[in-house]
Amino acid sequence: MDKNFIIGLVLIMLMLIGYQILVPKPVEPTPVAQVKQVPSKASVSSSTAPDTTDLRTSTNDSNAVALVTAEDLVIETKDTRVVFTNKGGVLKEVMLKKYKTFDQKPLYLIAENHNNFRINFPTQTGDVRLTDQFFTTASKNQALGEKDSTIITYKVNLKNNQFVEQTYVVHGSGYVIDYGIKSNAKGSPDELVQLDWNNDLLQLENDMHKNREVVTINYYTDGLKSLATSATVVEEEKAVEPVKWFTIKHKYFLAGLIAEKHPFDNVALRADVNPADSTVVKSMHVSAGIPMSAVQKGEANYQFFLGPNDYHLVDKVHAENFDQNVYLGYAFLKPINKFFLVPLFNFLETFVSNYGLLIILLVLFVKTILTPLTYKSYISMAKMRLLAPELEQIRSQNPDDMAKQQQDQMKLYQEVGVSPLSGCIPVLATMPILFSLFFLFPNLIELRQQSFLWASDLSTYDSFIKLPFTVPFGVGNHISLFTVLMTASSIGYAYYNNQITPTQPGPVNMKVLGYIMPLMFMFVLNSFPAGLTFYYFVSNVVTIAQQLLIKRFVNEDKIRNILEENRKKNATGEKKQTKFQKYLEQSLQAAEEAKKKQADLEKRSKKK
Repeated sequence: MDKNFIIGLVLIMLMLIGYQILVPKPVEPTPVAQVKQVPSKASVSSSTAPDTTDLRTSTNDSNAVALVTAEDLVIETKDTRVVFTNKGGVLKEVMLKKYKTFDQKPLYLIAENHNNFRINFPTQTGDVRLTDQFFTTASKNQALGEKDSTIITYKVNLKNNQFVEQTYVVHGSGYVIDYGIKSNAKGSPDELVQLDWNNDLLQLENDMHKNREVVTINYYTDGLKSLATSATVVEEEKAVEPVKWFTIKHKYFLAGLIAEKHPFDNVALRADVNPADSTVVKSMHVSAGIPMSAVQKGEANYQFFLGPNDYHLVDKVHAENFDQNVYLGYAFLKPINKFFLVPLFNFLETFVSNYGLLIILLVLFVKTILTPLTYKSYISMAKMRLLAPELEQIRSQNPDDMAKQQQDQMKLYQEVGVSPLSGCIPVLATMPILFSLFFLFPNLIELRQQSFLWASDLSTYDSFIKLPFTVPFGVGNHISLFTVLMTASSIGYAYYNNQITPTQPGPVNMKVLGYIMPLMFMFVLNSFPAGLTFYYFVSNVVTIAQQLLIKRFVNEDKIRNILEENRKKNATGEKKQTKFQKYLEQSLQAAEEAKKKQADLEKRSKKK
């Protein structure tokens, strides 16, 4: 290996280590439990404002009063258990029946004591906090059939014969709950009904730090936008334009609200994080304004989506680009995932229930499609290998003149009709699929809690060995065996590839780099989903097998004869030049002309 190359790698590693040691850690925010707020006089006086519904109801005895108590309403569906409360007429709990937390506990997207809806309703005599009011309803607890639905209406009377009515439609299956709010209140139609949604994201997956890196709030205006993510820093943002929908996004689940006709105004978003908290990933806050004019007209209709972030479910939600909640990679990679890999994955799901075997089938299918490119790449490397002695001779003839070496190499390529890029293009053509999978696997809820071999969950890393300490650079406190196998297979493939590929001149020894890169990726991918590293491992093994199989069918003597025939035909002008050969010829001519001009300039300068 070149000495400067080694020094460069060592300096890079020292810089990374120095960064981890010298850069101060961010100050951890004060745990929420330690902060105590004393109500101000203003808040106390506001609680006794005249335009609020009394929490007591009159009995037949005019001198007696009965306190109104909070009552829950439970609706069971095929997929969820939804609990409403008459205090505020809001959702109190939403449990997803088909899913469990990482430690196999019931999975709540909305949990009591960890979720809070506040609705401030404007009236002519002042704002009323609806979530402090006790609503009435005629609905009862019930279990819905898969094709059934029920309408739940909560109503509260305000002063001056005004009322507010909230309506929910719960369906027997699925994760959408319709919601509407209407009123005969005579407030200004230009005002906003202010909805504040505070939701503690409980830990649903095993890696708390990774969860904090990915949970966010998505919102859609004229395009998808997201609150910045950070594992340690509080993030907040205000939407400049009206918001058509927003979602509080776990790693694999969504809790969101969709506007059907009237978008939300004055939307503000905030994510609070307490690194010392071992229960709550982040506390999400969304403040959104519902147009009062829509409430007065009975047009304030919305939809809650409370369920898994499954591409096939969110794609069916009647909201503009709601499927973008599932991140499928950069814009140029998304079509590969959306129209090829996701449909292929779900097609294989119909035949195979074991997701480890499904990944193997996925590799075989993709590799079979790419076989022509793999074959073409092997043939190109075989040609370069046969030309290796001549290339080495060219380098030995002009060891100190790189320009002359390149010119002579280009002449040789032109003579035998070989393009050195033809071996790279097939490899580059496969890269988009590898990158697409890099983004797809961490977002596939189908892999969540699916076991294979020693991995209990393919959607997260397989912790084959637990370490008593934490390694920086994202390695964590574990060793992933699938990542180790992936690294070993990558080094094995690099070794095999180096045996059939001639050494290329240049400042970097590409053969040695082929061994170093897998080791670097081992540290990067150690905490990535086991499904992803298993895919790369199987892919490397299949690629090596493909190369060995192709080798059995390739006759290098025949390739050598073709190169010699091309040399003769090009020398006599019988063979028609390819575009690459024409490019080489033009480059050589330009180089020769430049060399002549340089020589003429040197002669003139000497004469002067």
